Amino acid sequence: MTALLRTAAAVGGAATAGARAGDLLRRNPPGGTARWERTNHAGRPLTLLEGPTAALAVAAGCLAARPGWRAAGVLAAAGAAGLGAYDDLAERPDDRSGGARGLLGHLAALRRGRLTTGAWKVLGIGATGLAAAAVADRAHGTGRGPGRALDVLLGGALVAGTANLVNLFDLRPGRAAKVASVAGLSLTAGPGAAHARPLAGAVTGACAAVLRDDLAGRSMLGDTGANALGAVLGVAALARWDRTGRAVALGAVVGLTLASEKVSFSRLIEAQPLLRELDRLGRP
Repeated sequence: MTALLRTAAAVGGAATAGARAGDLLRRNPPGGTARWERTNHAGRPLTLLEGPTAALAVAAGCLAARPGWRAAGVLAAAGAAGLGAYDDLAERPDDRSGGARGLLGHLAALRRGRLTTGAWKVLGIGATGLAAAAVADRAHGTGRGPGRALDVLLGGALVAGTANLVNLFDLRPGRAAKVASVAGLSLTAGPGAAHARPLAGAVTGACAAVLRDDLAGRSMLGDTGANALGAVLGVAALARWDRTGRAVALGAVVGLTLASEKVSFSRLIEAQPLLRELDRLGRP
C-alpha cells in the first residue's frame, strides 16, 4: 500500500471509528452519564465522552500505518488515553485546590510526598512514551548501543511531552483539536514524511470526528482525548525526523510547556487578532 493510500485510510478509518465510537459511548457511557459530566470555562455543562471517542478514533487510524509505526502509534494512544482517563475520573478535588496544577504543580506535590493522579499520569505517559519509542526503534532503527539508547530516550520524551502539550490547549472549545490538526498537517510536508503521514492522518481524522461537538461546547477532549492525540503526534514526529530534528522538536515542546507555567496561552491568543479569530472559528 502506498503512503498516499495509507494516509487516506488513516483519515477515513479514524473519522469512521470516531463517529461509531461516539454513538456507542453516548448510548452506553461507562459508569453512567453523570461520571463523565463536567462544567466548562463558561459554567455550562458538557461531557468528557469526547475523550475516549477521540482516543479510539486515533488508535483505529494508526492501524493504516506501516507495521512498526502502527504498533508504536496504537501503544502511545492506548497508554496516554488510559492514564488520561484515570486523571479525568479519579482526580481528587483537593489536588487542584492544593495547587497541584500543571506539570510543575504535580511534580512539586510529588516532592512533598503527595502522589496525585496527575503525577501518576505524568510518570505513566513517560513510561508508555519510552515503550512506543522502543517499538518504533526496534522496527526501523539503524544503530545499537549508546546511540540507540539515546534515540529511545529522546523519542520517549518527545511522545510524552507532546501528549502533555496538546492537553494544555484544551481550555476552550475546539482549541486542542485545531492545534493537533495543524500540527499533524505540518508533519506531512517535505521529503521523508512518508512514514509520518498516516499517523498524522489518524490525528486529523480523529479531530474531524469530534470537532463539531467540541466547538459547540457540548463536549471536550479532557486528558483522555488530548493526551492520546498528542502522543500519536509525538510518534508521527519520530517518524518524520531524525535525531537532530527530534531534539529540536523536543526543545520546542519543553519550552512551550515551561512557558505555560508562567504565561496564559488563552491571554496570548486573545491578544493576537489573527490567532483570536482562528481560535474562535466555528464556535456559536
